[in-house]
Amino acid sequence: MRLRVVVYNVRGFRDGLERVARVAERFEPDVLLLNESGGRLRLRRFARTVGMDVAADPWAPFRRRVKNAVLARPPWRVVEHRLHRFEGARRWYPRGALLARLVRDRSDAIVVATHLGLHPAERLRHAEELAGLLHGSAPLVVGGDLNETPERRAASLLSDRLRDAWLLGGDAAGETFPAPDPAARIDYLFVSDGIRVERVLVAGDAEAATGSDHRPVVAELELPEQG
Repeated sequence: MRLRVVVYNVRGFRDGLERVARVAERFEPDVLLLNESGGRLRLRRFARTVGMDVAADPWAPFRRRVKNAVLARPPWRVVEHRLHRFEGARRWYPRGALLARLVRDRSDAIVVATHLGLHPAERLRHAEELAGLLHGSAPLVVGGDLNETPERRAASLLSDRLRDAWLLGGDAAGETFPAPDPAARIDYLFVSDGIRVERVLVAGDAEAATGSDHRPVVAELELPEQG
């Protein structure tokens, strides 16, 4: 089963919701893994614009949101999802991982949108927590903004637990940040054993350079036969 995934830190749609939608739609994703997904109303509007179903953090009064989101295009369906808040995250900018189970016909997958912290020790703790969530027999797809380059400890830990899709199918340069002139690969997609990576690219057009401060990562995956 083919699965096209886009990983995108959209900076709260501050550079224009319609622009982000045009960038995303050009790749016709089955799954969008978003970071900094903005307010709930804007996120729902974005989902309607791109024709996808959205799973986001549940309502939590008196707590700041963890703004990761998973969007799925029919016939893929989100059948369940949950938010994991990383322990010890900053009160005013909590971090976490949104885990969603997607189903299509006899295929299913667990997809995760995550966003790690800004400081090295914090990122490593977050990566360790995230690795502890990743279990089970379903294919796993994990994407997000790690805020660090591949040789650093948090990214290396996740590369040991899963497979860095860029190393398996990366096409040309993999730098994603800052968008106008990327110099660092800090946005990632990881996959579990059994998922074939056909191709991975970073959007290189002019609109992708202005839709956010990150460029999106786009991957063509082949899920293992199931059922």
